[in-house]
Amino acid sequence: MKHVDVLVRGAGIVGQSLALSLGRLGLQVGLRPDDPRPEGAPDVRAYALNAASVALLKSLKVWDALPAHAATPVYDMHVCGDAHGSAIDFSAWEQRTGELAWIVDAPVLERELGAAVRFSPHVHLLTAAQADHVQADLAALCEGKASASRAALGVQFERHDYGHSAIAARLVASVPHQGTARQWFRSPDVLALLPFDSPEPQRSYALVWSVPRERCVELMALDDAAFAAALMAATEGAAGDLQLASPRAEWPLAIAQASAWCGPGWVLLGDAAHLVHPLAGQGLNLGLADVAALTRVIAAREPWRPLADEKLLRRYVRERALPTWAMGQLTDGLLRLFSQPSPAVRELRNRGLGLVNRATPLKRWLTTRALDR
Repeated sequence: MKHVDVLVRGAGIVGQSLALSLGRLGLQVGLRPDDPRPEGAPDVRAYALNAASVALLKSLKVWDALPAHAATPVYDMHVCGDAHGSAIDFSAWEQRTGELAWIVDAPVLERELGAAVRFSPHVHLLTAAQADHVQADLAALCEGKASASRAALGVQFERHDYGHSAIAARLVASVPHQGTARQWFRSPDVLALLPFDSPEPQRSYALVWSVPRERCVELMALDDAAFAAALMAATEGAAGDLQLASPRAEWPLAIAQASAWCGPGWVLLGDAAHLVHPLAGQGLNLGLADVAALTRVIAAREPWRPLADEKLLRRYVRERALPTWAMGQLTDGLLRLFSQPSPAVRELRNRGLGLVNRATPLKRWLTTRALDR
């Protein structure tokens, strides 16, 4: 193949979703896979998907192909502050919806997207060598936060390091999760237990624990039993006895944004364009919203306007810039608020949780924003 309409660089969840979305418009899409993951590196990623992301995956005929254990509904969420009794609860019943979110096994979702790509007549898998020589009207860069193609274009990735790292793992609990997600905001760490049905239905969780880097080193050095004990101390047994069911993975946390999201003949999506703290579980939702927005812009373009037209691509950037900036500011603000050790700030934020918990209309508004309904 010597020419495609769009060359998608990066075949993760965002890249494959974009390739399938543009292929459904009848465009010829070349997809350049990511480099293989290092052998032996655990892939314990799990993502919280909102209603808009699920709708996109359904439109691509991927969502219904997921096995039952790979997508777990969240019916309730319990968020604790760092003082006794400071908490806020969200429920699907209160929101008048079926579920607050879905927790999805990332490797399984990537696999099902890959199967859909192989059956798409408009999406062509390319080797690295082929991708370097194929001609494309538009290059869509979905290579993640370390995008080499973005760097080659001279685009700056303005990054602020939090000095924290995230630890991820799969856990098994002694009691059923009942579709409840749990989160603890305690200076200086944030711990989330996301209900999951693998490896054991109704009793598994995906762990995401954000801690200062020095503490991360200590936790990663612990054996499994000692790490489980640290988890029990942090959660105070609220989710039952917790045991590791996978290796642990860790990565540094930062907030970042590319200095430009598009130019003549190229566009950035997902983590190649923006990076937020995972405490709200919105990273992949932002990337899939990018996919939906760019697909809409391309589908609505004038017949005479080429895909490479920067004016066309700026329509996508205008649609996505504000929601992405707002989510970045929200997660950054929450992290900074709950990392303040001042007793006065601690008292105010814990009182604030209680006030929001009693304000049903405000809770409903906040949940609607997160669900993207």
